Amino acid sequence: MMLPTPNKTELRIAALARRAALAAAYRDAAARALASHAFPLPITPGTIVAGYSPIRSEIDPVPLMQSLATEGARLALPVIIARDEPLMFRVWDAASALVGGSLGILEPPPEAPQLMPDILLVPLAAFDRAGHRIGYGAGHYDRTFAQLRAIKPFTAIGLAFDTQEIESIPMQSHDVALDYMLTETRVIDFRSK
Repeated sequence: MMLPTPNKTELRIAALARRAALAAAYRDAAARALASHAFPLPITPGTIVAGYSPIRSEIDPVPLMQSLATEGARLALPVIIARDEPLMFRVWDAASALVGGSLGILEPPPEAPQLMPDILLVPLAAFDRAGHRIGYGAGHYDRTFAQLRAIKPFTAIGLAFDTQEIESIPMQSHDVALDYMLTETRVIDFRSK
């Protein structure tokens, strides 16, 4: 008898449990290791890279973002505008003070200028080898991908720990695949898949 295929909620819960089980020292070392990989895209002065403020046990993008800034990237962080809206991105640098946003996630203050990213670093709960991701269920990144693609070309790069990889993610019509995935041990290019 075949077992039923897990749904996204079950896959998310299992992946987040594996991620949360990683020791803090391992998570810190993994963030530094991820930042030490050769970045899969050229960074030219003014390339806009949007990261995220890590929450819970997410891999920290700050070491990577700081490395990209030394190559000339302009950095941004997301701002949650409303529940069913795409994210907005505002200028950020390591010296800038952040404020608590609507969900308690740190974000740039309202006076920080808005930017449209060329490269979007994406947090996630789980990913598969086809470049599909499971987020946290609110749909902010799916809506953001759709909005950005209507405005300009950009590259979506997932950031995760190896333990967050799963065999397959059930896709829905609004789901958008990532272009790359960076983990503590690998750079995976999904564009040719």
